[in-house]
Amino acid sequence: MAPPPSASDTMSPPTPSLAEVHRSVPVPGLGLPFWRRLGAFMGPGYLVAVGYMDPGNWATGIAGGSAFGYTLLSVILISNLMAMLLQSLCAKLGIVAGMDLAQACRAHYSRPVNFLLWVLCELAIIATDLAEVIGTAIALQLLFGIPLVLGIAITALDVLLILGLQRYGFRKLEAFVIALLVIISICFGIELAYAQPSIAAIADGLIPRSEIVTNPMMLYVAIGILGATVMPHNLYLHSSIVQTRAFDRSEAGKREAVKMATIDSTVALFFALFINGSILVLAAATFHSAGRTDVAEIQDAYHLLTPMLGVGAASTIFAIALLASGQNSTVTGTLAGQIVMEGFLDIRLPMWLRRMITRLIAIVPAAIVAMIYGESGTAQLLVASQVVLSLQLPFAIVPLVRFTSDRAKMGAHANGGWIKWTAWTVCTIIIALNVTLLYQTFFT
Repeated sequence: MAPPPSASDTMSPPTPSLAEVHRSVPVPGLGLPFWRRLGAFMGPGYLVAVGYMDPGNWATGIAGGSAFGYTLLSVILISNLMAMLLQSLCAKLGIVAGMDLAQACRAHYSRPVNFLLWVLCELAIIATDLAEVIGTAIALQLLFGIPLVLGIAITALDVLLILGLQRYGFRKLEAFVIALLVIISICFGIELAYAQPSIAAIADGLIPRSEIVTNPMMLYVAIGILGATVMPHNLYLHSSIVQTRAFDRSEAGKREAVKMATIDSTVALFFALFINGSILVLAAATFHSAGRTDVAEIQDAYHLLTPMLGVGAASTIFAIALLASGQNSTVTGTLAGQIVMEGFLDIRLPMWLRRMITRLIAIVPAAIVAMIYGESGTAQLLVASQVVLSLQLPFAIVPLVRFTSDRAKMGAHANGGWIKWTAWTVCTIIIALNVTLLYQTFFT
């Protein structure tokens, strides 16, 4: 994807990303206490973190824990460490260059390349939305007995919730997301208390094993965990929403804003690490330890938790966490869709229209599959959505690392030696593992 001869090496900011909330959150002056200033930057990282714990992560975590016990905890840990690095680069791009990743691509690449990148990114957002639709519909079915097809239709209405929240300011939207994250964390804290996993086994599972690479079935699930963890739409999202902060635009102000935004996203991703790890630990402690290594679907986990743990509320708590996860992911999908369309094409549609179009594109295939194949079909569609995300991922992370490593574009804020080479190494690993996943999916 080489730039055309006329491409500029300077990145002058275009129309602000998410113009309606751009620099809408005030930031205290540089001389005020650290904790007070940090509080003003806390929020965007949590919107990013919810993308790392969507229903696609639930499916891979349950499958990995039930089949292989605690062994794949190390994969979740490594995946989250990679995510922390990539998201810090996103924050740097948005703060220093004053544009999101989609806008940076439009400023750097030729029109045909940009159009291709936009199409691939839209497919990834639709795949993400598909996972949210299915996950929310499954939660509604488990909690209230609502048929899958009707539950899928109901998910179209959540656009009204999001629009209502954003009317009251971006901080209110962030507060809603954080509240749901707290609910999910509490739910899994309770579930782990019921399951009583082995602390020693958890610690042992955090140590990488060669068996993960040599065992084909384990490798397949491990790659699935990675593919479901590093989400391409999050890279576009984070580089945009960090610009909602009205930080000082001096070099010192940008440097501090990058530092604060990195702390924000890193802390938030520890929540994602806890929740993703909890899903796998719960499956390992409940199913694998009892010899049930075949549990791979969310519905199966729900129906087995109460009888196997001997606690009547276990399944209900699990479904509440799933519903909260689906709703949280919906918020980020909405914003990412708007950012991508505006950034790549400079087309601005009303948010309700942009959201409804994306959601209807996801609802139609999900409803058709649910009507024809039922629960097993939606589970397969959930996995297929993660494969689509894997296809798009390299087209997001390579430009991100390239732009943030270029001193002509980032000046003194460009990636230094060890960060630059670590980022390229992470890129190479993620691309190699995703290529392996796609090969195994289609050719084995």
